[in-house]
Amino acid sequence: MGKLNKTPREWQRELSPEEYRITRQKGTEAPFTGKYWNTKQSGTYVCRCCGAPLFESDAKYDSGCGWPSFYKPINNTAIEEHDDLSHGMVRVEIVCHHCDAHLGHVFEDGPQPTGLRYCVNSASLELKTQEKGDEETYP
Repeated sequence: MGKLNKTPREWQRELSPEEYRITRQKGTEAPFTGKYWNTKQSGTYVCRCCGAPLFESDAKYDSGCGWPSFYKPINNTAIEEHDDLSHGMVRVEIVCHHCDAHLGHVFEDGPQPTGLRYCVNSASLELKTQEKGDEETYP
């Protein structure tokens, strides 16, 4: 399956202004404000832009950073990494492999078994669950 290519106008019609700013313009939501930063509900986190599976809830953990954090993606091809030299920092940006949506960044300060922390904007994600009901949150 090839890359999903849409024009900025098409993305703007499908996404909220905040989702567009974050996923298509490499923005960041404020910490501790996103929908999923403290969610514990089971399911699969998919790309908000294209629906591609990105992370399983069993790889999510409370890193204390204020954004949803995962120690591994759903598989080795779900996410692409790019050097990010913006804002006077050296970081590794993560994007959806299928549509190039900006997800966040990956850092080498996560838990074992990977030692990685995929720090992701809630606006880049949608949680797909098997059961219906209220989302649980971290205390």
